[in-house]
Amino acid sequence: MTQKFHKFYLKVTSIVIASFAPIFFLGTMQETSELARFTLDLLSWPIDGQTTYVSPDTKFLSALTGGFLLGWGVTVWMLAVLVYDKAPEEVRKAVLFGLLSWFVLDSAGSITSGNPSNALFNGFVLLIGVGPLWIPAKK
Repeated sequence: MTQKFHKFYLKVTSIVIASFAPIFFLGTMQETSELARFTLDLLSWPIDGQTTYVSPDTKFLSALTGGFLLGWGVTVWMLAVLVYDKAPEEVRKAVLFGLLSWFVLDSAGSITSGNPSNALFNGFVLLIGVGPLWIPAKK
């Protein structure tokens, strides 16, 4: 694995993270909430149509989630563009540990909230997000 490829893959990771942001932002408005509702229904497998987006609290949490995901995705992109060349191993580790931290807490919360299927989905997202970042790049 080369540093050039790691730098490229950090941008892939940032897109994977930020791609969920518009879905949850759209969940804040009743007219555009179906994709967010369906996403939560899918992640809390099986798809049964019981997940709703009617509660104002759900819409508010959706706004927060979308904002956090967009900010995190942009941060990873900026680390790739502005910092990686100066500290490639440190950036790789920072993103890797950030992804692992998300995975552990999100998966634990999914399990304790009665949605263990999301931990499995999280595993797939983790593998895609981390990709080659598991291994240090050759200089």
